[in-house]
Amino acid sequence: MQDLFTVDFEGPGLAGVDEVGRGPLAGDVVAAAVILDPKRSIEGLRDSKKLSQRKREALADQIKQQSLCWALARASVAEIDSLNILQASLLAMQRAVDALSVTPSYVLVDGNRLPRWDYPSEPVVKGDDRVPAIAAASILAKVQRDQELVALDAVYPGYGFAKHKGYPTAAHLAALQELGVTAVHRRSFAPVRDMLEPKP
Repeated sequence: MQDLFTVDFEGPGLAGVDEVGRGPLAGDVVAAAVILDPKRSIEGLRDSKKLSQRKREALADQIKQQSLCWALARASVAEIDSLNILQASLLAMQRAVDALSVTPSYVLVDGNRLPRWDYPSEPVVKGDDRVPAIAAASILAKVQRDQELVALDAVYPGYGFAKHKGYPTAAHLAALQELGVTAVHRRSFAPVRDMLEPKP
């Protein structure tokens, strides 16, 4: 991957930010922020969705060990239902940057929207495949969220969370019909909301 952005900034570093989990019907939305160490390059950084699980997990370990700093944050299911998924995603990304141990001099955010903050920043469409720091953030966020959904699979057996990670697959929708809505399902999302509304 080639970093297509040349940003003039002073200070400790450029942070990349991304979130994972906007589309699922269940679970939190998870965000990550990463400031890479320019002296310790990491090969193979790209959009987490284009990597195998094994490669993502190996890269996540490397990112945690070799970056200048990194942070994970989230917005809960309750916050998603209260705010809407876009605002919850922006909130999770803001929390991730705020949690960095080093204040970034500039922040590049995947997508076309920015959280409300005072950091010098810009959005980057498809940034997880264009900017290494954003790719690193996407990898950390996806590995973390996938692990959480595997854990939820043990708490709520029968829904298949370990397999579909909360996305609205046919198997997930069938499980919702058969087993009902859990505490980790997003009630503001149409397939879940429709199940909770009284039938005429």
